[in-house]
Amino acid sequence: MKLSSLVLAALISSIGLSAHAEGRLDKIKSTKTISLGHRDSSIPFSYLDGGKPIGYSKEICDGIVKALEKQLGTELTIKQVPVTSASRIPLIMNGTIDLACGSATNNAERQKQVSFAPTTFVTATRFVSAKADNIKDVAGFKGQTVTSTAGTSNIKWLAATNAKENLGMNIIPSKDHAGAFLTVQAGRAKAFFMDDVLLASLVANSEDPDKWIVSDTALTTEPYAMIQPKDDPEFKKAVDDAVIAMIKSGELEKLYKKWFENPIPPKNINMNLPMSEALKKALANPTDSPDPATYQ
Repeated sequence: MKLSSLVLAALISSIGLSAHAEGRLDKIKSTKTISLGHRDSSIPFSYLDGGKPIGYSKEICDGIVKALEKQLGTELTIKQVPVTSASRIPLIMNGTIDLACGSATNNAERQKQVSFAPTTFVTATRFVSAKADNIKDVAGFKGQTVTSTAGTSNIKWLAATNAKENLGMNIIPSKDHAGAFLTVQAGRAKAFFMDDVLLASLVANSEDPDKWIVSDTALTTEPYAMIQPKDDPEFKKAVDDAVIAMIKSGELEKLYKKWFENPIPPKNINMNLPMSEALKKALANPTDSPDPATYQ
């Protein structure tokens, strides 16, 4: 006997709802595996050293995994998945990765697609350019070629500003941060617009740091957090509780000092970046707010 199209549709819908109902915690517990997305050049948050992902965000995610193991009562295998600025959100949404561990801005637009853990860093959009060019603001690049990393909030801001102020800039989307800076170093672009902490790390690790300058004026405020799935309250609570516990125990502050105030691989460069007042404020009252005003 054949099922009517109405019954068949109802059955398919029921199966879909059942599959969707399985949250990330259930999946992680049943497979005993958690998939973490990592970057390859987001120094010092998530980057490769000898082919191994390391960094501030990576260690925060490792702390989250330990908390999940304790909650689930089982040891977990960590699957490391390389992601880019453009791929990380789609890979969270389709279930390929459970957390994105990198340098991701939490904003209202992204919160329509994914969720974020409590803020663990606060930065701002600036640009890096040749010191010899002596360009102080965005207007100085009118009619010039500039670059930013594809899939970032920075490149969206840059495109909107370019249109709004009629600057006529040619914006080159780069695959990753290292590639964007290389575009500037090679003279194919006049500036790289990105989060200031990432620009500072690229300059510090370059062959001639004195040749480059990061702009003074903050163009945006960018709260960073680990990306997690949307509409999965059980998983979000577990992840958020783990991050908050790391904040309250002082573990997160220790990680901050390790990655921002001490020499780090691969060149043992010390970024000498004391914790900002904005981040201190966020850690004193943990929040996943995307509103820049929260951090000012």
